[in-house]
This record gives sequence, structure tokens and C-alpha cells, in this order.
Amino acid sequence: MNYTKYLVTTDIKAPKFIGSMVRGALGVALKEVVCINPAFECGSCFAKDNCIYYDFFEKRDGFVNYRLDFLPNQPYVNFNIYLFNSAIDKSPYILSAIEKLINKKGLGKDRVTSNNFKIYNNSNLIYENGSFRNFSPEVNSFSENGFCPIVKLKFITQFRAKKQGKLITAKNLEAKDIFLSILKKQEYLSGKKEQIETMPTIVSKNLFMVDIGRYSNRQKTKMQIGGIVGEIILNNLTPQTYRLLKYGQISGIGKLNTFGLGKIEVEDLVWKIQI
Repeated sequence: MNYTKYLVTTDIKAPKFIGSMVRGALGVALKEVVCINPAFECGSCFAKDNCIYYDFFEKRDGFVNYRLDFLPNQPYVNFNIYLFNSAIDKSPYILSAIEKLINKKGLGKDRVTSNNFKIYNNSNLIYENGSFRNFSPEVNSFSENGFCPIVKLKFITQFRAKKQGKLITAKNLEAKDIFLSILKKQEYLSGKKEQIETMPTIVSKNLFMVDIGRYSNRQKTKMQIGGIVGEIILNNLTPQTYRLLKYGQISGIGKLNTFGLGKIEVEDLVWKIQI
């Protein structure tokens, strides 16, 4: 898996959950940036197979090559956007759309705009004071050579997944639910299939459910997109399962990563072992 990360910082006041707002505004702005179809519609468009907007917002066949990432309940609209694999080459379109949505289109129902925002690629400042600096995307390749046998796994934003057709809850979450979710994402992003050799054990839980309502313009209805937040202690990790958790920190886990759900953090609870 190759990836790059863009951090956007603004002075726009944030609602409790910015995921729906940012994703919706990004979609509108990106379509305006890239669309070459006079009809401005995607269904029968001759160019949709090579269109980053169509890939990100219109396809209905599973995962996509980006995700939003942010901390909940922050004072201002600050967020990361991760681009994976082939989407990295489309960075100029994504960056143009971000500038358009913040500087011209606006965020939220009041369409709040700002000229006071910055964009970083990894730790490199690439946009401020209304202009981009010359740059090439800094591409990272995932690797994790060490491991820790016991960790605290923090669900920063909602982990949303289903088993047997029902939403997984804080009460019935199992370790395999987490790792199967990461394996699915890994198979999409890296083409790598694998089985868990030894499943870790959940030794303690401090979890609860948080629900979020969003309005779907496509379905013309309000939808709930909640899931599990909190933390668990995982024991008996192996190098394989530790690596998968670290992979999930970058890829996101569960469903609706494009709304910012599925953000996790892994905290080592003993000295990390190098292998």
C-alpha cells in the first residue's frame, strides 16, 4: 500500500462531527473541478471510467482510494485526507477542490468560507496565503517490522461494521470483528489475502455506542451512521496481528471511512519488540 496524507487547517468553527459536511462539500467542489461532461451527470458519461470524482463519489462497488481523518469535537474544521495508490496521482485535482470548497464554495448550511487556511503534505507546508508551492506528493509505503504483544486500541471515531447482517455493538464486539475488517481493507488496497494465525484476546473493554445523523441528498432522507467508540486492551498479539493494527491506523477500519469513521490509535503497553 502506497499513500500520502494532506492536512488542512482552517479558522472555520466546527460542528461536533465534521465528516458529512467536509465529504459533501468536497464532492461538490471536486465535480466542478474535473467534470468535462456538458450534461454534468455521471450515469452515461463517456469519461467516468477515468474520473476521480466518479471513483470517489459515484461508484457503488465497495472501497475507494481515499479516506477522511479528524479528531471529533475540535474547535475548528481541521482534517486529514489520505490518498491511496493510484489516487495519489490525482492529488492536483483533490487540492484544487479543497481550495475551492474552503475559499469559494463554503462549508455547512451557512456556506462559511475562509482565506486563512493551510495545507500540508505530510509535514511539508504546500499552501498558504492563497497560493500553492511547487511540490510533488510525498509517497509513503506501509511497513511495520516490530511488534508489541499487548496494546490499548482506541476507537477515536465510530467503528461501524456488521456481522450476520446486524450492526456490531459495544456489547458483542469480538477481536475477530476488528481484524476481519482490516483484512478486507488490506485485500482491496494491497491485493494481499491472509488468514489470522493466532487471534488476540480482548482482556478489557471501555466501549459505548455513538450515533450520528446525516442527511443523504441521494436518498432524500436522514440516515444514522453511528458505531463503537472507546478503547479495549488486546493481549497475545503476534507480529502479524500487531502489523494489521498498524495498517488499520492508516487505512481506517470498518465502514464509512470516507466520512471519517473508523479512526483508530494503537498504544503499546509494554516495550516494543524489534524483529
